[in-house]
Amino acid sequence: MGRYCAPVAETTARDRILLAAEQLISEHGRLVPFRDIAAAAGQRNNSAVQYHFGSRDGLIEAVVERRIATLEVRRLELLAERAALDEPDDVHALLEVLVVPMFELVARHGIGYYARFLEQIRTHPAVTDEANLNGERRTSVRVIMHRLERALPELAPPLRVRRLRRLPTALFALLADHERAVQDGHVDAQDVTAWAETIDMLAGLLTAPVAARAPMR
Repeated sequence: MGRYCAPVAETTARDRILLAAEQLISEHGRLVPFRDIAAAAGQRNNSAVQYHFGSRDGLIEAVVERRIATLEVRRLELLAERAALDEPDDVHALLEVLVVPMFELVARHGIGYYARFLEQIRTHPAVTDEANLNGERRTSVRVIMHRLERALPELAPPLRVRRLRRLPTALFALLADHERAVQDGHVDAQDVTAWAETIDMLAGLLTAPVAARAPMR
């Protein structure tokens, strides 16, 4: 596995390990060996990961919390902008608040592996509904999800809950595909048309009408 080259601003061993872990987990799955992460981060001691994070769960949680800090600030900004407009919430607008900051991780910050990292760890407790809805540093996600629920009155409550719970799975997969397309040169990271298409697909998942079906025999 290749060595991760951290940006100049990322100087601490802990930062380099987080960046290496994000990339290697995105490429090889959550069980990538600690020794490979340590080596990619330029650490000669194979126990460096355990020294800084204690366990695999601790490492994964630290990567998530590192990115959540950036996403939370941007999502709160977008929520404030929507509040200033004093317009009723709709599914597309709320999804933009949720999703656009994820696209901006690549377009503005050059962070090109986080969505694929999330795709690999999507069942981990760090990104479950409970973590997103109860986490102290995830106020924006909690607000967005509650407003999305209210924006889907045409769906029966159980169906509404099921669709919202499946939203992260679709979101992570679509964003991971976008990252791969950017990396391969098939789409520009700042192509807002590609962003809008992804948001349209997610809106379709939430708002698709329930088809009438004949009873199965």
